[in-house]
Amino acid sequence: MNPSPLRIITIGHVDHGKSTLLGRLLFNTDALSQEKLTALASASQAEGKEMEFAFLLDAFAEEQRQNITIETTQIPFRTSQRDYLLIDAPGHEEFLKNMVTGATSAHAALLLIDAAEGIKQQTHRHLQLLALLGIKQIAVLINKMDLVHYDVVTFQKIATATEQLFGDFHLPKPLFIPISARLGENITTASLLMPWYQGPTLLEAMDRFHAPPSLHESPLRLIVQDVYHFEKRRLIVGRVESGTLRVGQEVLFSPSGKKSSLRSLEEWNTPIAPTTALPGASVAITLEEPLFIERGHVGSDPHSLPLQGDEINAQIFWLDPQPLLLNQSITLKLGTQSVQASLIAIKHIHDAMTLQPPAREYVEVAQHEVATVSLHLHQSIVYDHHDQIEATGRFAVEVENRFRGGGIILKNEKRSSHSNLTWSSSYISREARRKQFGHPGAILYFTGLSGAGKSTLAKSLEKYLHERNIATFILDGDNLRYGLCSDLSFSKEDRTENMRRVGEVAKLFAEAGLIVIVALIAPFRADRELLRTSCLREKIPFAEIFIDASLSTCKERDPHGLYAKAQAGTITHFTGITSPYESPDTPDLHLITDQHSLEETIQELEQFVLEKFSFPSQT
Repeated sequence: MNPSPLRIITIGHVDHGKSTLLGRLLFNTDALSQEKLTALASASQAEGKEMEFAFLLDAFAEEQRQNITIETTQIPFRTSQRDYLLIDAPGHEEFLKNMVTGATSAHAALLLIDAAEGIKQQTHRHLQLLALLGIKQIAVLINKMDLVHYDVVTFQKIATATEQLFGDFHLPKPLFIPISARLGENITTASLLMPWYQGPTLLEAMDRFHAPPSLHESPLRLIVQDVYHFEKRRLIVGRVESGTLRVGQEVLFSPSGKKSSLRSLEEWNTPIAPTTALPGASVAITLEEPLFIERGHVGSDPHSLPLQGDEINAQIFWLDPQPLLLNQSITLKLGTQSVQASLIAIKHIHDAMTLQPPAREYVEVAQHEVATVSLHLHQSIVYDHHDQIEATGRFAVEVENRFRGGGIILKNEKRSSHSNLTWSSSYISREARRKQFGHPGAILYFTGLSGAGKSTLAKSLEKYLHERNIATFILDGDNLRYGLCSDLSFSKEDRTENMRRVGEVAKLFAEAGLIVIVALIAPFRADRELLRTSCLREKIPFAEIFIDASLSTCKERDPHGLYAKAQAGTITHFTGITSPYESPDTPDLHLITDQHSLEETIQELEQFVLEKFSFPSQT
């Protein structure tokens, strides 16, 4: 029984010889058909070259003219020792993002460095990518040794500098091999031109890489795709992703927890019913007991169950021009499971173009970025960690029924205390509530310094709307700190948490159909924008209203004597004195309360709200 192929990715700076190396490797091991050899010779002759092995990997004539590989190419390859899947990843900076997808599933890597050019900036990025994805088996191929006359000093100099880089990225010491891919030196046989090198050839080094576990030896995972009824038979149709499925064995289906023995097994276009099915087989099975099984269930051995939960740690690769936002609602598709989810935390981000963390707060994942995140799922899913079973450890992400990115599930740093919870959806739709109240739910977010007039204006607006039979409620910052947020201080971290809690409560009130007036200092622009984007994604009407007054005016008003206490040092982290306030860049409404009378300001606010949400101007 053949084990799973060892996947090896080749990486390196553009023109350092990756495609040539793979072409030469296939050529030297007689892995090419006569048809491909003839086509290679013709293409090389047309370019006036003896044998250009890179043409085997270049998919388009345009690429051959530019000498830039722009697509990640995967090539099955076999030696006497094992099966391989060779992955040729782009080296040009413009296409570095494509490497991320190629490297995700790799078990080992070949890093090429041009002996004449040495280490390049891309080399740093590639090593960071390997470290980021946890690839530990790496051979460094110092290529084009023929261009430096097979000089051992040049080889040792590059090897020493590269080894230092490996240490900087906390990668294990690699194997260094001097080669000439174009001429075949040290590829499959030891080079007579470099007698000073006594290590393995490239092929020998590849055969020494640690093999991945065989899929058929992994725990059973049968992903159910559908259930068909034929007369008295109920056929459960699915695909065996790992393990071995046998007639007579007991299978447990998650998430239901129901189990039964396998009565029969069938495969398409197979005249004789098999008794076993291996990974990759699409099968139809019947059970001894008539269990209720449906699409999305996962069959397994009762003693090697997959995980279940509603909160996962993952590594996301985001491909959409629109960023993935904190608290954004997404659809996560794993196997045949499809669940709604929310991004609840962004822990680390790397740009796939630069492989550097972005110089901004982690409130979104932009296009071509790789992020370590936490996801909350609205219902429990069945999964495995990606490093254990790939098929049930990787997923796609959709937004509004369009594919936007993908990810892999990582081991949890700690189990969530909410792992047994399930999001409960109401029988009453948002539209039904709108019809009942006569208006949609919405959030009016008042922000400004203490003393600017937020509470006064919020109460006036609440009264005005109530008199017009518009359901409304105020979430006042001081009131919430008596209960919901009583455990929080006024540090920057706790202020952010305070704003997050208030925002989540406001969204629940808006979902219930109320006009929620939030009166909060809310000093940090990023936190306010986070709530705005979350509301927009969830289609909750939202307006940011900047209640503005100069600091001197706020000090004069000082209704609770807080500014005086802050200046005396008895209050710490006080906004405007010892803690900053970040004014909105583009508020939906800007009310300057120290330049207009209270009556004028209230009238402007009321008119804005009526027009913004199309409320009737009279009862």
